[in-house]
Amino acid sequence: VQLQASGGGLVQAGGSLRLSCAASGRTFSSYAVGWFRQAPGKEREFVASISWSGGNTYYADSVKGRFTISRDNAKNTMYLQMTILKPEDTAVYYCAASTAKMVRDDEITYDYWGQGTLVTVSS
Repeated sequence: VQLQASGGGLVQAGGSLRLSCAASGRTFSSYAVGWFRQAPGKEREFVASISWSGGNTYYADSVKGRFTISRDNAKNTMYLQMTILKPEDTAVYYCAASTAKMVRDDEITYDYWGQGTLVTVSS
């Protein structure tokens, strides 16, 4: 599986942005997927994940209630809708996929990674 993230950009605090991650390969619909982010000078951290069917989701406490992860298996695409953005959300966002049906925040459980897309939130 190859993953291509897009949708990053510059947004003011309080604004919204939607990231997309397009996947190649016919097996995408059987994989759990997730989003991670890495802020300047910090380690990469988990943001959100969603099961292969879309029926289960999991969020980091820092984004719960503000971000929504979703997927469209017919389009081989996953999304991260981000609202009420804060300057501390500034980071490079990465999408990742796992051959497991559901994964959470452990990076080691993800098998495939996309390149990042930069999100910058100005105050």
